Amino acid sequence: MLGERLWILLHLVTVLTQFEWADGLGKVIFAVNAGGEAHVDVHGIHYQRDNHKVGIASDYGKHLLAVGRVHEKDQVLYQTERYHHSTFGYDIPTAEDGDYVMVLKFCEVYFNAPNMKVFDVVLNGDHTVISDLDIHEKVGHGIAYDEIVPFEVTGGGKTLVYNGQESDIRGGKIRVEFIKGYRDNPKVNAIYVIKGLVTDIPQLGPVSTPREEDEIVPEPEVVKTAGKPRKPSGPKVTDPYADVPLTSAILPVFVAIGAFIPLLFCLCRL
Repeated sequence: MLGERLWILLHLVTVLTQFEWADGLGKVIFAVNAGGEAHVDVHGIHYQRDNHKVGIASDYGKHLLAVGRVHEKDQVLYQTERYHHSTFGYDIPTAEDGDYVMVLKFCEVYFNAPNMKVFDVVLNGDHTVISDLDIHEKVGHGIAYDEIVPFEVTGGGKTLVYNGQESDIRGGKIRVEFIKGYRDNPKVNAIYVIKGLVTDIPQLGPVSTPREEDEIVPEPEVVKTAGKPRKPSGPKVTDPYADVPLTSAILPVFVAIGAFIPLLFCLCRL
């Protein structure tokens, strides 16, 4: 009995430690793995399973062998996604005044060129926080990309302030929307919001550049050097024209010209 209680106590301590680790980034008030299952990342953030009814949940990104810039354990956050054929969004609770940061996670798992998927992101119906987002143009194919959006809640949880512009908060929730544009469908891979500052947000690794051994190196110019003449193989073949005198070779040509001149003269007199 004592051993069972001790095990429960240790389990509670572990869970509380995880939450403190996540809270060290700021108080996490919302986190969802869009289109995927629940997940706890390397920073201790607990992402909910995505139960959204609008749009299409996809795990197509799992065909990627690896996702660049992100810890191997957290690649699933960039492999699953939710997209829709029109505008869609998520509602996020914000009850307290203070500074907040929203992190939107993206990864282009389908297109292999820029300008194929382009869309906007709007916060609380009034603030365009990202215009013409082209994930592939930002980082390429199969590479993690985060957009960090700081905002403030004031007036007893009733006003959102972004870049000095205000909008009303209704029902204690704000809304982030992914706007259908003119190129393909809007999407998101994961979202989390903390009550804190931008400096609390962990950063992705740098975008890798091609390694030197991956670069195309021009082939060195081949310089021909004089060498010994190669000995022809096989028996020597007699040149069939070697014994023909030059006059014999060109005599038929002179005969043809001599015959053509009188004919040409007669034609001119007609």
